[in-house]
Amino acid sequence: MAMGRREKSSQDTLWVETGELARSPGHPFYERLNGILNEGGFDEFVEDLCAKFYAERMGRPSLAPSVYFRLLLIGYFEGIDSERGIAWRVSDSLSLRAFLGLELSQSSPDHSTLSRTRRLIDLESHREVFAWMLGVLAKAGLVQGKTLGVDSTTLEANAAMRSIVRRDTGESYDEFLVRLAKASGIETPRREDLARIDKNRKGKGSNDDWRHPHDPDATITKMKDGRTHLAHKAEHVVDMTSGAVVAVRIESAIRGDTQTVGDSVAEALDNLETVPEAAEGLSASVGAELVGDKGYHANAVLEHFEELGIRTYISEPKRGRRKWKGKASAKKATYANRRRMARAKGKNFQRLRGEKIERSFAHCYTTGAMRRTHLRHHGNILKRCLIHVAGFNLGLAMRKLCGVGKPRTLQGRLATLVQALFQLARRSGPSRRASHRILGPWKLSWAPFLASHRRLCQRPELTSTTGC
Repeated sequence: MAMGRREKSSQDTLWVETGELARSPGHPFYERLNGILNEGGFDEFVEDLCAKFYAERMGRPSLAPSVYFRLLLIGYFEGIDSERGIAWRVSDSLSLRAFLGLELSQSSPDHSTLSRTRRLIDLESHREVFAWMLGVLAKAGLVQGKTLGVDSTTLEANAAMRSIVRRDTGESYDEFLVRLAKASGIETPRREDLARIDKNRKGKGSNDDWRHPHDPDATITKMKDGRTHLAHKAEHVVDMTSGAVVAVRIESAIRGDTQTVGDSVAEALDNLETVPEAAEGLSASVGAELVGDKGYHANAVLEHFEELGIRTYISEPKRGRRKWKGKASAKKATYANRRRMARAKGKNFQRLRGEKIERSFAHCYTTGAMRRTHLRHHGNILKRCLIHVAGFNLGLAMRKLCGVGKPRTLQGRLATLVQALFQLARRSGPSRRASHRILGPWKLSWAPFLASHRRLCQRPELTSTTGC
């Protein structure tokens, strides 16, 4: 066979037949995902839901609601954090264009259209879309709802610490230090003088004194890695049976867990009420148990859920001997929670907490690339997070139906298994010749390996519903 050479053309073809255009065979993962959405009538649902936000006759060319929400799902499945990145990825992929239902003659949406559509559709509509996708999981038997787990994490804000200003005077940080230096007698302060004055000053990062001029919702917070940054707090309520997220909220990072848990659990119960009663596996006692870490342990929290009839399994921090004079109801709720935590069931819940809840954070914000937000104000961030987390939930349904929860999962499994085979071959033989004898059949043909790997991924009993 003769070697082909790249032909250099001085001028592009003026007319091209549509039958000669390059076409993509499609991505099996996105085709199956489209099948799930179409089977539930997703396009009709979001079009009826968002019809009130569009003009009937006049206006600029709009982005269909079904395309808009699919674009945000692509952000989760492809691990893209910004709307600009989503628009670029879609314009460069024929498979993703097919997932969106775009013809070859249609231009893919740009980031400004995506941003404008997000501002156009209100937050409540995003919540209803999240609840609709939660219903898809319920019909697949992945939502039981009896035992809920709650936890929170910090998201880095799209705001820099060097841009903060005083709440009272509007001065920047440097201007404030210069004023302090001049008040102390230094007429022309240098950078070293400003650093010396600021070094031992107490309360220099107080949210009562400082704010960001463009994102007032962002607050100065110490991140988990020890850095001080402007941040937000994301709180998840998770079904402890399957790991599905039944509620997500964006709060101020300085609000404690005990202050926000009540609203988060209430929203989770509201979302579970929208799940069809005929859904397979849905428990009759929804929200009967709540699991949390020691950050949620407080007298007011335990009393609140005791009144609601919710059994708590919350870790208790070491506080020493406590005084209960005048706190009979708090004592009763605390001791009941302590007894439940001492049992085998409570200990098992604490082991599951790291697996079910923390894993949702890893997929949504670490591999899902939303640890740093590219939007400002809680409403905008929550709109993106709701559909982002809904993509995580759909990944659980995809995991049950076809064995993979993300489009690139099979590639990662393939590389991991090949590496394990090489390590096994090296350990099993004393020389390189032995490893060549072991790996020889695999080098001749990859077809048997790929076939067996596909069959393995399609067996739900050998896979976990974590969306990875």
